[in-house]
Amino acid sequence: MGPRREVGQMRRVLVVEPDASAAAAVVGDLRRQGFTAHGVSSGERALRAYGSADLVLFSLDLPDIDGLELCRALRNGGDTALIAVSDAEAECERVLVLHAGADDCVMKSWGFREIGARIEAVLRRTRPRQALPAAISLHDLHIDPDLREVRLHERLIDVTSKEFELLYTLAATPETVVTRKELMARVWGSDWGHTSRTIDTHVSSLRAKLGSGGWIITVRGVGYRMGHAWRMPETSAG
Repeated sequence: MGPRREVGQMRRVLVVEPDASAAAAVVGDLRRQGFTAHGVSSGERALRAYGSADLVLFSLDLPDIDGLELCRALRNGGDTALIAVSDAEAECERVLVLHAGADDCVMKSWGFREIGARIEAVLRRTRPRQALPAAISLHDLHIDPDLREVRLHERLIDVTSKEFELLYTLAATPETVVTRKELMARVWGSDWGHTSRTIDTHVSSLRAKLGSGGWIITVRGVGYRMGHAWRMPETSAG
């Protein structure tokens, strides 16, 4: 079972790995474990992209910047969690990278599950646990971030992790339009919402599961908002 994530605590991992096949394998497995992950192939790209990540998992063997220098630069740039990935079994390299500011150092030979567990452990140490947001009730629609459950008319709706986070993000401000860019940043940890069909696919799935397109309204050219299917029927004054 993958790591449990609270809404608003994205656990975004930036993978810095020059080997394209190795990077794809790591990114894919981290996503299967429940992280939001994407990869870059060089230290220079890592320095441009790390600001939106909760943790950087970086190879020490990079084509443009020495791994230790990248580690120092990332540490000097802020408090993003850092885990180095080493090919070598030598203790001295692990000691040097820890002194350079890394929170941990793992071996490429280790299994993905152990690397995922170490990422979780580092994030627990480096980031205070945030309070769970409040449950949301919109008439007969109930969204519980603690249990990660969605219920409609007391019936449990089977939603995926991303569908849950998308619905919660919209329901948290039901009268407000949330832009596609905001949704991609909050739910997927990405800034490519202007070209992605990912949001549309998840919205379509949620509408089907909730039994009505009226729950989520498309605001053309902007984003989405909660519809008015949740509103209580108005009654006339007697």
